[in-house]
Amino acid sequence: QVQLVESGGGLVQAGGSLRLSCAASGRTFSNYAMGWFRQAPGKDREFVAAISRTGGSTYYADSVKGRFTISRDNAKNTVYLQMNSLKPEDTAVYYCAATRSTNYRATQAYDYWGQGTQVTVSS
Repeated sequence: QVQLVESGGGLVQAGGSLRLSCAASGRTFSNYAMGWFRQAPGKDREFVAAISRTGGSTYYADSVKGRFTISRDNAKNTVYLQMNSLKPEDTAVYYCAATRSTNYRATQAYDYWGQGTQVTVSS
């Protein structure tokens, strides 16, 4: 089992920044690729970003590319999502997730999920 706890969400004005953190415990963190997903009201959960086990490769949804940065610190068992130039359409509950798959963009590939953190961007 891997337990994931997100933090760092909140209310921010358009154009602002937030950094989300996801702390992992349980099995060896470095054995898992990590992803961030988000879900807005009435919409499906969607892929935002992912990072490989070592952090050497990162992947982004087109909608956040150039604005969001995913990173990880395996010594701290933590993955981060730096979000800059936020837009109202970024408003959602953000989830981190862990996978041993390389199908990073697929929700169903992830084995463990956090409880989510709310991000609200006002216009």
